[in-house]
Amino acid sequence: MSKSQETKKEKETTQAHEIRPGQSIELLKELHILTRDGKLNQDSRRKLKQVYHLYQFIEPLLQEIQNDHPDITLADHGAGKSYLGFILYDLFFKERKDNSRIYGIETRDELVQKSEALAKKLDFPGMSFLNLSVAESITSDRLPEKIDIVTALHACNTATDDAIHFALQKQAKFIVLVPCCQAEVASVLKKNKGKTLAKSALTEIWRHPLHTREFGSQVTNVLRCLQLEAHGYQVNVTELVGWEHSMKNELIIASYRDLPRKRPSERLQEVLQTLGLEEMQTRFFTGTKAEQP
Repeated sequence: MSKSQETKKEKETTQAHEIRPGQSIELLKELHILTRDGKLNQDSRRKLKQVYHLYQFIEPLLQEIQNDHPDITLADHGAGKSYLGFILYDLFFKERKDNSRIYGIETRDELVQKSEALAKKLDFPGMSFLNLSVAESITSDRLPEKIDIVTALHACNTATDDAIHFALQKQAKFIVLVPCCQAEVASVLKKNKGKTLAKSALTEIWRHPLHTREFGSQVTNVLRCLQLEAHGYQVNVTELVGWEHSMKNELIIASYRDLPRKRPSERLQEVLQTLGLEEMQTRFFTGTKAEQP
């Protein structure tokens, strides 16, 4: 065997080890994780690493639900091309012979149609795609009354809050969020800046416009975490990928554990009052449902 043939074989072996056994090569091509000839280049290798990094957070959640009951339901909000849904189905759901289902919820009808066509092509029968907004999906009869896992990756601005509302209404056991473009809190901070500047020196944190935007984004996620805790969830916040890839990489994972609600609810109200955000109480509501997962 020539040296070039040996090098080629070594590369193919390395690529084979990087792709999980049984994974659909056709899907990885469709998602542009593999090149058209089924190879990994530097960019696709980075994408594959990110996919597996995200999957390692979600797989244990799926396994915990599986230990409780066989049929798993997952709703992915702002699904786009249903990148996440397809990967989850391929790695976890594909071999299951039950009634588990992934729902991809997306407002752009052309993306819904493309996802439907791809699921049919790959023979992924346990996937459904709904042309709905997050808010519409809460009352839609096309979704079951309860959903086990709710995901929303880069759902812009208030769509993440709508996904949280959906998850609470559907009594989700787990919620996985990567928030994006949080502007609503920043706009309220800006509007009320004149009234709050005299309150405390801490208002200097968001006096300048750039700081208002950055602080508003940070506060939004803090309020979301407190809201989830006020509904009995245990919340963990971590990074999805390294900072070099994206600035929108804050990963929030909420697990329903029926934890005490009083303290986080009080803290949430205190933060709203301290920052002059009282008008946002309906956005970050803490009312609880009688029945929980």
